[in-house]
Amino acid sequence: MSSNPVAETVASLMPRAKAELAELVAFRSVADFDQFPRSESEGAANWVADALRTEGFEDVAVLDTPDGTQSVYGYLPGPEGARTVLLYAHYDVQPPLDEAGWTTPPFELTERDGRWYGRGSADCKGGVIMHLLALRALKANGGVPVNVKVIAEGSEEQGTGGLERYAEAHPELLTADAIVIGDSGNFRVGLPTVTTTLRGMTLVRVQIDTLQGNLHSGQFGGAAPDALAALVRVLDSLRAEDGSTTVDGLDGGAAWEGLQYDDAQFRRDAKVLDGVELIGSGTVADRIWARPAVTVLGIDCPPVVGATPSVQAGARALVSLRVPPGIDAAEAGKLLQAHLEAHTPWGARVSTELIGQGQAFQADTTSPAYQAMADAMAVAYPGEEMQYAGQGGSIPLCNTLGTLYPEAEILLIGLSEPEAQIHALNESVSPEELERLSVAEALFLRNYAAG
Repeated sequence: MSSNPVAETVASLMPRAKAELAELVAFRSVADFDQFPRSESEGAANWVADALRTEGFEDVAVLDTPDGTQSVYGYLPGPEGARTVLLYAHYDVQPPLDEAGWTTPPFELTERDGRWYGRGSADCKGGVIMHLLALRALKANGGVPVNVKVIAEGSEEQGTGGLERYAEAHPELLTADAIVIGDSGNFRVGLPTVTTTLRGMTLVRVQIDTLQGNLHSGQFGGAAPDALAALVRVLDSLRAEDGSTTVDGLDGGAAWEGLQYDDAQFRRDAKVLDGVELIGSGTVADRIWARPAVTVLGIDCPPVVGATPSVQAGARALVSLRVPPGIDAAEAGKLLQAHLEAHTPWGARVSTELIGQGQAFQADTTSPAYQAMADAMAVAYPGEEMQYAGQGGSIPLCNTLGTLYPEAEILLIGLSEPEAQIHALNESVSPEELERLSVAEALFLRNYAAG
């Protein structure tokens, strides 16, 4: 790769990239303002806006979106008559979880064993830096041959849909011939991958009530209906004996046709404890890319420390359902709500509330943009051929963009390979991946302009 001038430029820019990523990671930009100050997200948004202005972007704007967060937009004009490419990333991050559980502070970019650790380093502040690196490399080697729009979202991790609603209200803003979503990842480090499908998601909160107030478990336990026990029963009904997701009326038998995921490799990537079985049936790829998957994200009930001998009067849970392409997320959400209500025992009072959803996504891999990316990946990753994979996660904006701009070609690449441990403790990014994917994106833009 070193004989390529674009690659040489990116390599020379890596120290600057690390310094910039450190600045961006330092913002505690979790878009949950009950937990983290709004000023942290605003600071990150302004950092991105300043970076775009420095690169010569026009019309740079910090957009107030309907969910109360901010997305950052900028436009870099290319040659007369050139195609337009939209580059997407998000600057908001997941909460750090247990900060004490991190080996090094989550909001302090730290190099260790050849990786850079910090919340958002891969997902997706690293994606912001990747876009900047690609554009800088092109500028240093003859110029950027396309019109470029950048959009950096401020609430992707919350699933609150601010940017989707904004885009729907201002459809001209993000129009493009091709869209590169920098928020997925290679199947493994060093194997160039485009993500061609995303599961959608629906989020439901379920509340179960049985009594006017908690009761003494010695005096009333055994006959008084326990709301927490009822909730446990309901949640257990969402899985078959082998752990497969079983939501009444929801098809769970689809198969994945593309790149396969070796069981042993998946166990290593997922850090499954020795002796613990994987759940579900079919191949791993079937389970994580082609089929629905339910997860209980949280339960409100008394913690063990400080618990009293009481029969619980009420309990609630937050349930996530991932849905593959071919299943409508809104329909799946209704089925999940109906299932929770139907499986509530003992005549307990149950209420469900849909609090978030995003549709699944399937790309058209026959489009010219995919050939342009495959050729770019082959240069950035010598000796490797671009792979197609699915992703279990959701990027709701993909479907919004696909619906608004049906002619646009959408590609998903990014830094979130398995070792990155996104959303978990000790998230990290591989600087080699950042370097190679930045080269690939730059060469893609050049190939796409010439196509």
